[in-house]
Formats: sequence, structure tokens, C-alpha cells
Amino acid sequence: MSKATALFFHAGCPVCVSAEQQFVQALDPERYSVDVVHLGQEKARIAEAERFGVKSVPALVVGGLPFHINFGAALADLK
Repeated sequence: MSKATALFFHAGCPVCVSAEQQFVQALDPERYSVDVVHLGQEKARIAEAERFGVKSVPALVVGGLPFHINFGAALADLK
């Protein structure tokens, strides 16, 4: 069985880092390969986050669906 990819988008703020530690560690590594994307450092991937429907970070995308966690920053603020 191949692993599904989960994307965790964040901006490096304390809210985002805390969410990353909690959510990424909670995913079953046998089922998910997690790609952690720091949008403050990888601005070229903001468009990718937008295509998945991400409106703010931190956000976890699983199965193509965005799950917004708390509120660290709006994507518009990262552009």
C-alpha cells in the first residue's frame, strides 16, 4: 500500500510551530508522508496552498481537503 501525502502549510509563527508538532506527529507514518511547507521561506508554494483552498495558516491538507487549525496568518499576509 502506498502512502498518502499530507501537506502542512505554516508561516513559522509560534501558533504554526505548535500545531506542526501536534498534528504532524499525530499522523500515522505508515499511512501518510508529510510535506511541511514554511510559506514564509517558500513563497513560491503560496499558489499551491491557494489551489487546495487554504485561506490561513497553519493548515493541514489531507486527501486534497484543507483543514484550518487555529489562526496564525492569512495567506494574503504572506504574499
